[in-house]
Amino acid sequence: MAPSTVPTPRPSASLVIVNERNEILLVHRNPKASAFGGMHVFPGGNLDKKQDRSLAITAIRETFEESGLLLASSVSSGPPPSDTVLDEARHAIHQQKLLFQTFLESQNLKADVDSLLPFTQWITPVGPPRRFHTQFYVAFLPAAPSSGFSSGAKQERIPKHDGGQEVIEARFVHPKKALDECREQKISFMPPQYYILSTLADILHGSVNTSDQRAKVETLSHSLFGRMVINPRRMGEDQNGRTILTYEGDELRGGSKGRLHRALVKMNGSTASEISMIRNFDVFTEIEAQAFSTAAKL
Repeated sequence: MAPSTVPTPRPSASLVIVNERNEILLVHRNPKASAFGGMHVFPGGNLDKKQDRSLAITAIRETFEESGLLLASSVSSGPPPSDTVLDEARHAIHQQKLLFQTFLESQNLKADVDSLLPFTQWITPVGPPRRFHTQFYVAFLPAAPSSGFSSGAKQERIPKHDGGQEVIEARFVHPKKALDECREQKISFMPPQYYILSTLADILHGSVNTSDQRAKVETLSHSLFGRMVINPRRMGEDQNGRTILTYEGDELRGGSKGRLHRALVKMNGSTASEISMIRNFDVFTEIEAQAFSTAAKL
């Protein structure tokens, strides 16, 4: 692809919400969607300059639109908004008939941006017609006050704001179970989601979220890990025909000899049908700062 035709990555944000049972909110993209069709992803979307003052607001707004879960705190002593009010607002905001900030102010709410923990940035490789520069965040419930559902499958609140063109299901699932479902080819992830789920699965053991687990995630967020900007690059195929995607810090991408930071992906068109991650260093103590760019602008 000629440099002049390479699409510029669009600023976007995605939110990984963890509930009290160490389950993570996933939304299932409509197979006919224009981007990531059929994939399971974290709620998120593009920065909307009319709606969003920051990428943190983008993450909270998109999560509200796609799942019905609103990360916001009351600034008054009044009752929280009803399900009817929330659903009407979701649809109106998605259709650009209502500004997100206007809705929050009308309900005496404030978006809980302070509860969002930066958790890596990812840039879509050159090749796809649509590219994104995505800031991922993690937020914990109930540390972040919220309205909407917070556990299990929630089929009855499937987002229908656009006739299901974007999202057809929203549910909470433990990261280990989600990874098992992916290996069993029941669901599909793209490399960023698989990477983040794998990282969290190593921390969020069991079905009760603990202060120690939250502290470990916060430590990662505030460390070099949370500031990593990952630009996957294709480096041919392995003996099984899987595409090798290398990440910054790999021995082929500025890392020390023997350092592996990559994924093996079997593609089916523009989506991943099989994926595995190889990372042979400790993300808490062994990230090599010189291999990563911390100056990327969103």
